[in-house]
Amino acid sequence: MAKARGSRDRAGKPSESLGTLGRYAGPATLILASLAEGAKHGYALTKDIEAFAGVRLAPGTLYEALSRLQGQGLIEAVASDDRRRPYRLTAAGAEALRAHLDAQRRVADVGLHRLAGTWG
Repeated sequence: MAKARGSRDRAGKPSESLGTLGRYAGPATLILASLAEGAKHGYALTKDIEAFAGVRLAPGTLYEALSRLQGQGLIEAVASDDRRRPYRLTAAGAEALRAHLDAQRRVADVGLHRLAGTWG
């Protein structure tokens, strides 16, 4: 399994980060959140993401993000008996998703607090 690339934490250990994905961080977040529920193939990912986020990822965007996530060791392909290729979250992927969502929660909390103070 490939080692995930990212920044280093305070102890100097590699830390997983979706920030290294650039413009693919949005699709990556959606994919990792979907896979947090269990392994899925491309079509199932698309349908699940559409159901919980209201976003339809184009096939090119989906498969490019899957390739990048797999290259970073955040997801891995699972053996399959048919032509579909399912993916699952790795421990590094779960850690990266948790850190990313925690950071996004902090941003959302600040934004909502500031809106409430200014816009009611």
